[in-house]
Amino acid sequence: MDIKALHSALEQLEAERNIPKDKIIKTIEDALAAAYKKDYGKRGQIVKAEFDLTSGITNFFQVKFVVDESMLKSEEEESEEEIPTEKEIKSLENETVSGERKVRFNPEHHIMIEEARKIKKDAEPGEEIVFPLESKDDYGRIAAQTAKQVIMQRIREAEKESIYGEYKDKQGEILSGLVQRIENNNVFVDLGRATAILPRDEQIRGERYRIGERTKALLFLVEETPRGISLILSRSHPKFIAKLFEMEIPEIAHGVVEIKNIAREAGSRSKIAVISTQDGVDPVGSCVGQKGTRIGTIISELGGEKIDIIEWSEDPSELISNSLSPAKILEVTANKEKREAKVLVDEDQLSLAIGKMGQNVRLAAKLTGWKIDIKSREGDTVAQATEEGEVIMDQSPSESEGESSE
Repeated sequence: MDIKALHSALEQLEAERNIPKDKIIKTIEDALAAAYKKDYGKRGQIVKAEFDLTSGITNFFQVKFVVDESMLKSEEEESEEEIPTEKEIKSLENETVSGERKVRFNPEHHIMIEEARKIKKDAEPGEEIVFPLESKDDYGRIAAQTAKQVIMQRIREAEKESIYGEYKDKQGEILSGLVQRIENNNVFVDLGRATAILPRDEQIRGERYRIGERTKALLFLVEETPRGISLILSRSHPKFIAKLFEMEIPEIAHGVVEIKNIAREAGSRSKIAVISTQDGVDPVGSCVGQKGTRIGTIISELGGEKIDIIEWSEDPSELISNSLSPAKILEVTANKEKREAKVLVDEDQLSLAIGKMGQNVRLAAKLTGWKIDIKSREGDTVAQATEEGEVIMDQSPSESEGESSE
């Protein structure tokens, strides 16, 4: 065996697939044990292999479990039950060792405690006694194929575990990858070690993706499925914006400014409420940046999505007034018990307060968690929005189509 080449292959697997070398060695040992048993083993035997990576020598052992009379079925119990298969014996072993279930004695699988103590004086029920087996080098073709299959299967399993562990730790973070292909409006993104899917429902409305281009998205969900690891991305989730702010704005990354809530209609408009945890720090100014450089970078990543940044307040009236930005509010009457607010605005501010198709007041209601009634000076309710985002407009000012882009 070329030990140097084997070392090189193990290091390559460890580097490229992030599979620990020890786990690969264990896989090789299991495969060699399976091959040995295929050609030379007996029914019921438990064969283990120890592979020395330095010398390339493999030693084989038979394992037997120490049992006493209390762990074995009586003749009457044996006669009432069918002879278990080798697979069933293995599946029952843990229960047998713990004393939860009795089994039929198998000389290839068990050793009585009296015999075990002749080999090891302090042997106890449930222990393993190991017996050396004669080493064999001339494995048959079928045994060699078995070994190969075991190794490939275990490496795939180890790689699957490695990928799951790596990306599970990254769930909720923004990842960057290359668009690999597009099928049925679902975008498949190559993240390097795995391919993730950006479903149609998690895409920003109006965005177009081209094969080979790089894209950023929130790793929204990581789950194991019978077909492998499923990685779901999102660009429309509010957390995507939150993470972009964290990446672009140091004050948020360091906890000086905190995002309290986000209301978003992906691809169109978002409202973000922020608060400063340190005196003297302007939360809105920190997010906007000098001449809008910070917020401009985020808007660019979102394909031009409008973003309103408002200052959070524990005072409901002030918070609701801020949330209806860019409209100027005359008065807010808040009912804390019902979490309902009546907002008075001038006629020339109605279109801004309501927004095109009620979007501004709808997002404000989602952001604050309050039901908001927009009223004119005449006292008429012009629009009503619930915290669930439903908007009822009693009259739709023609000016509402001229919503500000601020």
